[in-house]
Amino acid sequence: MGRLVLLPNLLDDAADVALHLPAATGQIVASLQGLIAESEKAARRYLRRFLTHDQMTALPLQTLNEHSRPDEVGLLLEPILRGQTWGLISDAGLPCIADPGSDLVSKAQKQGIVVQTLAGPSSILMALQLSGFTGQHFAFHGYLPREAPLLEKKILELEKRSRVDSAAQIGIEAPYRSAKLLETLKASLQPSTRLCIAVQLTSPYERCVSLSVAEWKKFSFPLEKEPAVFLIQSF
Repeated sequence: MGRLVLLPNLLDDAADVALHLPAATGQIVASLQGLIAESEKAARRYLRRFLTHDQMTALPLQTLNEHSRPDEVGLLLEPILRGQTWGLISDAGLPCIADPGSDLVSKAQKQGIVVQTLAGPSSILMALQLSGFTGQHFAFHGYLPREAPLLEKKILELEKRSRVDSAAQIGIEAPYRSAKLLETLKASLQPSTRLCIAVQLTSPYERCVSLSVAEWKKFSFPLEKEPAVFLIQSF
């Protein structure tokens, strides 16, 4: 029986590998007999950091993303069941966190495959650390609804849940919709509610701001098409 190794990836291509990925990452990548990624392009970009061109060309690649069918997920485990060691990466950060990899891990565990993981950067947890919000109780909700009425309703639900449970509420949005989400949050939340936005974490353009909604309405914070994490804490 082989192994499935969950490998961390950088949050930003400009981030320092030595600073943000474990020292053993390169050695483990070099020992793999295959790699599963969300796309071949993402896989090759990742491998280029650790392998020579010949090593990279020789390594089998498979894809796992939101378009993968359940039967295709199971097929990815066949070489591991034959004794090979394969890696799994996300486009950014940690596999299986807001990522389709969890289905693969579940199927691997059911078949007795050893699954190992390496520590690495997570925009969700790093944003929580930087926010100053409670880290004792928090909830991650993934992508929030796109449609305005549903989004506003969800925001109010998260605000109430934060207040009742004394827990930070965390969400993410596609970069091209981040600015719109910020405006909706400012318009929907109570003035006293705390709102944190963490943008482009680990990149040279990283910034993180935590303010009350009343303060946010007076604060200039240009958001381009940038990856961002949004956190709410209500008292």
